[in-house]
Formats: sequence, C-alpha cells, structure tokens
Amino acid sequence: MTDRIGIYPGTFDPITLGHADIIRRGSKLVDKLIIGVTTNPSKNPMFSTEERLSMVEREVAGLGLDNVEVVGFNALLVKFAQKQGANVLIRGLRAVADFEYEYQMAGMNQQLDQSIETVFLMADVSLQPIASKLVKEIAIFGGDIKPFVSPQVCTDVNARVEQNGRMGDY
Repeated sequence: MTDRIGIYPGTFDPITLGHADIIRRGSKLVDKLIIGVTTNPSKNPMFSTEERLSMVEREVAGLGLDNVEVVGFNALLVKFAQKQGANVLIRGLRAVADFEYEYQMAGMNQQLDQSIETVFLMADVSLQPIASKLVKEIAIFGGDIKPFVSPQVCTDVNARVEQNGRMGDY
C-alpha cells in the first residue's frame, strides 16, 4: 500500500493558531504531511519566504508531530505535490466564502491531476474568524494579536510592525 502523503499549502504570513489546528488535525489523516510554504503573487507579505519558513518550522516543532515536514516552494501546487509524491491536498475552511474559492481550486487541481484528492478541514469553531491578513491589520493598528497567534509569532509580528511603523491613532 502506498503511503498517504499530504500537502498543506499556504503563505503562512504569519502562521496562526488556525493554521496550527489544521496542521495538527491534518497530520492524523496522512502518513506524512508536508507544509508547503509558498508566495502568492496577489498578496503583499509582511515576512520574506525565508522568515516564513523559519517561523513555520519553529511552530511545527512546538507541536511535537513526527510526521510533519516544512518545505518552501514557488510553483504550481499540483506540480509541487507531484514532486513530493503527494496524493492528498489538505485545505482549511473558515467560512462559506473560503469554500467557494477552495471548491473552484479543487476542481482545477483535479483537472490537472486526478490522482490527487483534496480534503477540506473545517477550522475549529473558536478559530474560524482568524485570518493572517486580519492579524497583520490588527497589529499594524496597535491591536492585541495574542488570541490569534502563538507567543513567539506575536513577538515576531509586533517586532516587524515596530520596524515598519504602526498606523492610526492609538
């Protein structure tokens, strides 16, 4: 029987408690889970690819999962999955809007390679509102991001915001 190798792709800018939840739960569904850290050309990242890779590696190490690996990539997701020998794509869903986008992506990926299945995991109810984009916006305007990220990621984001400058009246 072939090992089930899963890919959980994302920009992870920054990695949130919601991402960690999907990583924990996704790792139970496959023999090996590869966290694919990528760059999305439509997003304006706060952290470089190298910084995000390091951040995700540190956070994954803290989860204590022995079947999870972190790999950077800058390619079509299906091509990356094929190169890794993956047969499962894991995608986290927060809301209906996520589903519509992810459903379309799953259909396109299936057209590109029918041997790779997409599995959707609903975010834990307590974590559903968390989005990296919102975490960054809250931090930039001086809000508290502790409920949404690990303590070290909170430190990383706040340090970057201090470096780049806060916005708004706070």
